[in-house]
Amino acid sequence: MASGTPPADWWTALPARQVSHLPGLDAELLHVGLDPSPVAAPVVVRYRVPVHGGFTDLLAAVLDELDRAAVRLFPRWLPGAERLDGAGTLGTAAVRALASRAAARSAHFGPFLADLAERALRGENRPRRPRFPAEVRAAGLARVIAAAYERDGCVLLVGLTDELTADGESALVAVAEWLVRHGRFTVWLAGRPLRTVDRIRSVAVPLPSSLTELAEPTGRVPDSIREPPPMLTSPPMLTFPPLSGVPRGDSAAEQALELALTPHEWARGRRWNHTYDWHLLGETYRLDLLWPAEGLAVEVDGPEHRGRIRFANDRRRDVRLQLLGLDVLRFTNEQVLSDVQAVVGMIRQLLTRRRAAGAHPHREEAP
Repeated sequence: MASGTPPADWWTALPARQVSHLPGLDAELLHVGLDPSPVAAPVVVRYRVPVHGGFTDLLAAVLDELDRAAVRLFPRWLPGAERLDGAGTLGTAAVRALASRAAARSAHFGPFLADLAERALRGENRPRRPRFPAEVRAAGLARVIAAAYERDGCVLLVGLTDELTADGESALVAVAEWLVRHGRFTVWLAGRPLRTVDRIRSVAVPLPSSLTELAEPTGRVPDSIREPPPMLTSPPMLTFPPLSGVPRGDSAAEQALELALTPHEWARGRRWNHTYDWHLLGETYRLDLLWPAEGLAVEVDGPEHRGRIRFANDRRRDVRLQLLGLDVLRFTNEQVLSDVQAVVGMIRQLLTRRRAAGAHPHREEAP
């Protein structure tokens, strides 16, 4: 590596278990740079701060969003729970026993983990009236989310926008410091300068050129992307990385597409949220849906893909994947949710054509 070249593991420049201000960096750029998340990196969840709200309301909102994420990530964070097939009396007893055993072998607080596991087994996406103090919830949710990805820590990434008021900024920083102190989170505040709080350390992050190029205004985003049509679903307040092998837990569109594909024999061989390693030294891509033998990738784009940086990254990825011999189909959430059968029909048509042409020639290299 040449002197002065930013390291591939650029995130190591950011201190763990602290609140750091990343001036001049777009949160979307950081999010793109950690998708797929490198094995050595912490798990990063992105939170969209509401414009209004004081400390108490904001803290409650953040904890509730983290709680929903933990429920949707179940059973990945509780080994053995994937074998349970029901939330009846026996299933509830079994999942609580699994949680108690997991807590006995770790830093988890047993009663909290058992309660969360039972709610997750029942599919309760809305948190009940909290049974545990906020400090217990914060620490427990940080451990659970990190465990789902087999990582050592959890980062909360927040973009600072011009709409954030002075009171909102003060509340946000106070909540961030509280989460670090009580939940052992790491918090990154990215974007514009902090206007009212001066106690947070600013950190310069040397990003690789492959990322900084995306932030350069070299191209024009089409009007249809910059001003999207009305969405069928609201953008999520908190976004967490997908788990390999399954549709995103926070994507109704991916869930609906999987449900529509499941009955069809021709749809066998698909992989959800697969990390595509086409070469040991090549760039790694995470593909929403992939048929690796045929070389067909399907991307399901939520509202986050309408941003300038994500749009530029998507176009660059598509070109590189096509040069590797893959076909890439892109659908918006709205397309999937409004007419999933039409989407399934287009996938089948292209998949049939790829199969008639023979196996995909570019095989993934073994790690």
